[in-house]
This record gives sequence, structure tokens and C-alpha cells, in this order.
Amino acid sequence: MGSVVVCGEGGLALNSADGVRLLGATDIRRLAGSAGVRPTKQRGQNFVIDANTVRRIVDVSGIGAEDVVVEIGPGLGSLTLALLDRASHVTAVEIDETLAGLLPSTINEFAGSAAEKFSLVQADALRVTELPGPAPTALVANLPYNVSVPVLLHFLERFESLERVLVMVQAEVGDRLAAGPGSRTYGVPSVKAAWYADVRLAGNVGRSVFWPAPNVDSVLVSLTRREPPAGDRVQAFRVVDAAFAQRRKTLRAALSNLAGSADAAEQALRAAGVDPKSRGEQLSVTQFCQIAAALDR
Repeated sequence: MGSVVVCGEGGLALNSADGVRLLGATDIRRLAGSAGVRPTKQRGQNFVIDANTVRRIVDVSGIGAEDVVVEIGPGLGSLTLALLDRASHVTAVEIDETLAGLLPSTINEFAGSAAEKFSLVQADALRVTELPGPAPTALVANLPYNVSVPVLLHFLERFESLERVLVMVQAEVGDRLAAGPGSRTYGVPSVKAAWYADVRLAGNVGRSVFWPAPNVDSVLVSLTRREPPAGDRVQAFRVVDAAFAQRRKTLRAALSNLAGSADAAEQALRAAGVDPKSRGEQLSVTQFCQIAAALDR
């Protein structure tokens, strides 16, 4: 799982009514400077420096006092503090050793008594298979752009207790996640996310709230867990991957290798009630599951 740190000792009593003080741009640069931290493109690091933005993210997420939240890539703790002000518990997963080392002291300084509700796991989020404490009910995060989709899908698969998710991602990625059948941006992320949840765009985020300012726009994406379609997820995802690997081909051709031949693919497609001449971008997640079931017969 990676190393785990629980905060709470040595916390600073703050004067604010809720005991939590959010980070401003000056705080963030001071903290980064004291630890010699510079955001790196390699890990997609862009730190939010605007307190109003993190308040908005928490508001849109809908989390409340009963929620156990997991945050991926807390960075310097901007969003973490806002989550601690609202949730029952927050567990942050951070891969960067320097940032992970800095975060507990920041939480103790700025979160007051709420620091007792914080846990830190230093690990690669893609390798996390368990978390300390109670099962998470929500995931809220500013996801690193370079791994946003794999991390999101991994946590939805691994932690079935997650009821809702709000992530900030690159606008192009958000469009893909929320796209429906027939859209030009509809693809593998769209279908796989739809397996787990109802997905919608929940707002735009300006570039100026980040340090450093990214060269792309960002959006909030909201996911609400729902019952998955009937069928085997692993096999359905194989069909999805094959269908979009050769996006311009008909499903009869695109699924021929998976089915064993083009004729076998056509037979399965017809059994699933899908036109063999159609393409993956036209199908819903339920139809992909029906195709997967037909291939297994």
C-alpha cells in the first residue's frame, strides 16, 4: 500500500471558526520554496493557488460530514485542507517523496483540530489496492494530466465503496470521459467510465488558478456510481479496446481478431442485435456488454 502517515499531533490551534485555514498563493510559494519544490511536467504537477477554486470544487463534489474522501495527488495541500473542512476523514495518496514529506506539517499547521482526520499514503496511485481506515465514499482530486484516466478507472474498479467522484482534468480528457455515443470525442474512456457511473461535466476551471499556469484548459468531471450493466466487465472492456483500436473500421472487421474471424464477429454482433457495419463510436456501454456476452456463447 505504501507508507502511511496519520496527522494530528502538534497541530496549531487556529482562530477561524472551523479550525481550517486555506492556502493562498503566498502560502503555497513559501511552502514550496522551503522544501525546494518546483512543479514538474513529468508528473503533470500544477498546483491550485486560489482558495475560492478549492472551495468551489468541494461544493460541487457534494461531500458532507459523513464522507470518507480519498484524494489523489494532493501536492502542497490546497484541496486537502478544503476537504478536511467538510469530510469525516481524508486520505491523500501522493507519489512524490518530497511533497509527501512536506504535507503532514502543512496539515498540522493549517488544519487545526481537523488534522486528526487526515491520513497520507505515499505511493503510486496506480498501485494502490487498499487504503487505511474506513472505506472511501468519495474521490475528489486535481488529477495529474498525464495519468488521469488510468488512475480514475483504477480507483473505480478497486474501491467499490466510492459512491461519487469529482475530478479536475484537462478539458480534452473531460470531454472524452463525459461524451455519449455518436460524439466525435466518444471513445474508450467514455465507455469504461460509463460502466461504473453516470458521468457529466460539472464546470470549467481557468488557467490562472494554477502554478504554473498550464497550456491547456481544465474542467470538473462528476461521476455518480450506479449499478453496472449485466455481463462480464473484463470481457466487455476487451471488446471496447478492440472496437476503438481501429476506429474507422466496421465492428465486423475491428472485432475479427477477438472473435477468431470476421464471420464469427458478425455472428456475435447479430446475436447481440448490433449491425455488423456499425462502428464502436455508435454503441452504448450496454451494447458492448451484449456483444461480449454473445462472443462467450
